[in-house]
Amino acid sequence: MKMTTGGVTSAAGFMAAGYGAGIKYQGRKDMAMIYSSMPCRAAGVFTSNVVKAAPVLWDQKIVQESVPVYAVVINSGIANACTGKDGYEICRKTAEEMGKVLGIPSDGVLIGSTGVIGMQIPFDKVANGIEKLKSGLSANQDAGTQAAEAIMTTDTHSKQLSVTLTLDGKECHIGAMAKGSGMIHPNMCTMLCFVTTDISISQQLLQKALRRVVTDTFNMISVDGDMSTNDSLMILANGCAHNNEITQENADYETFLAALEMLCTEMAKMLAGDGEGATALFEAHVIHADTRQNARVLSKSVICSNLTKAAIYGHDANWGRILCALGYSGVMFDPDKIDLYIQSAAGKLLLYHDGQQAEYSEKTASGILSQSSVTALVDMHMGEEEATAWGCDLTYEYVKINADYRS
Repeated sequence: MKMTTGGVTSAAGFMAAGYGAGIKYQGRKDMAMIYSSMPCRAAGVFTSNVVKAAPVLWDQKIVQESVPVYAVVINSGIANACTGKDGYEICRKTAEEMGKVLGIPSDGVLIGSTGVIGMQIPFDKVANGIEKLKSGLSANQDAGTQAAEAIMTTDTHSKQLSVTLTLDGKECHIGAMAKGSGMIHPNMCTMLCFVTTDISISQQLLQKALRRVVTDTFNMISVDGDMSTNDSLMILANGCAHNNEITQENADYETFLAALEMLCTEMAKMLAGDGEGATALFEAHVIHADTRQNARVLSKSVICSNLTKAAIYGHDANWGRILCALGYSGVMFDPDKIDLYIQSAAGKLLLYHDGQQAEYSEKTASGILSQSSVTALVDMHMGEEEATAWGCDLTYEYVKINADYRS
């Protein structure tokens, strides 16, 4: 398998489009559509926030009922969260409009929204947008890019990836687009990710695979510690690759699982690295932990530490902040037995060893921390398990962006 250029239109049978409907933003695309010529099996993982946006409730119902899905429509600018019965009614009317325009069942339409909480979506603009999106549907790569750009809010760039793999001698594809820059702290930000594949696989195994990969990918990122009302990760499989349907956890399933995890890992890193105001992707890699879960908890604690994130921004090798974050994670360990390194494209440096600061050059450390991607490597010396979490530095720009986001 290999990573390739492309996005949601990389998989056979899928088309996409983006359009500027003026829902909240002016002069830019703010609606996207994904459409499959064949009915899809759908799986999804959604925010665990008790306060769930109307589209999340709509999509959860469709996924749980395992109905065939044909299309996804997404808007940016307004989240359709905390909008009461009117918000859910907008979802119903949107799905019905999609059904009428595309000639598909309205319960075969998934809906995504991202943006400001509390505002009502103007349905007249949505309806007009759906008409325009239909006329713009295409299977080419540019159409996928248009869709990926339309779902952005404070993102600095669109996020697309695809993977090519072989099953039963058939070339198969998995493509994805995502958005997310702030309110990123999934536990499955405002994070939306839509995955398409032409692989034939049962709905049960599709859901199982998605839940399995999310644990060590999207659930291991954090930008600001705020969990969104709209987090949604969904995958559609239309079977257009014509491989033998995957109905059991065999070698083909493991190949698909590995490809999906590869794609989701890289997409998660893209989201973390594009955090609001960020100048660097910050990775924490914990090795030789006693359990996998403890490794996850430890690495996530480091990338969630605001003091550590601020130090990364300042290129300051303040290793005490990392030790502190490890210490309050809830995992028990002996601080005198761990080793702490920082590393990047500029090199690798030991900061802490045998319970005290190691000898190192502050200038060298600052140079390592000045790169666009920085890793804190923590060797627990407790076992054989490991985990990685991804975040970003904390900058002045983050506060500027979020001080007046609503107004």
